[in-house]
Amino acid sequence: MAGRDRNRRRGAGGKSVGRRDATVRVRTAKGRKASSTRWLQRQLNDPYVAAAAKHGYRSRAAWKLIEIDDKFGLLRRGAAVLDLGAAPGGWTQIAVERAPGGRIVAVDRADMDPVPGAEARVLDLDDEAAAEALIGELAGGVDLVLSDMAIAATGHRGTDQIRNQRLAELACGLALGVLRPGGGFVVKAFHGGGAAAFMAALKRAFAEVRSFKPAASRAGSAELYLVARGFRGAEEA
Repeated sequence: MAGRDRNRRRGAGGKSVGRRDATVRVRTAKGRKASSTRWLQRQLNDPYVAAAAKHGYRSRAAWKLIEIDDKFGLLRRGAAVLDLGAAPGGWTQIAVERAPGGRIVAVDRADMDPVPGAEARVLDLDDEAAAEALIGELAGGVDLVLSDMAIAATGHRGTDQIRNQRLAELACGLALGVLRPGGGFVVKAFHGGGAAAFMAALKRAFAEVRSFKPAASRAGSAELYLVARGFRGAEEA
């Protein structure tokens, strides 16, 4: 029994993530690139993909937010939450589950199927007017800002770091404009590309900033999450 327990992870509401014992192998089909075959094999053998499907989550990324919230206790009943880069909606689903009675606003430049209990907005945050309108609507009324945004990788490490850092800074600017004093901010980050300066800026704006890499992050991924709590207020940011 102990051996079996070590092969499972606990999630929201006691939900578990099992590990596959047998590897599913995918043969390269005619017309399919080798990279596509590798991606498909990884998906078929990923326990978080299987668990997401089992529990009705739209993406394996839902388990990342589950782990973050289990550790830091950010989501609570009645909270107002802004989810940036929300599509396809996995993090939004967890926010709705864990902040019942709250206001969940999900924003993405791509359209996504509605998540019951959440408000979906199609906005390009690169559009300065759209970002300012969002800040104007929500200013001072949000308890938690979430951002799992990341660029589509180009394969050039330096370029990808810079572009991902820009997204993190964009999310941070929105967070500082809408959070209530004492609020929290979770943002995907990557090593390099101005990360040290970004961390320093967060520490000026929040009472506590910690880094965390969920088990649900892929083993080869450079991603981690910065979890900031205790927003000092717009005057201090």
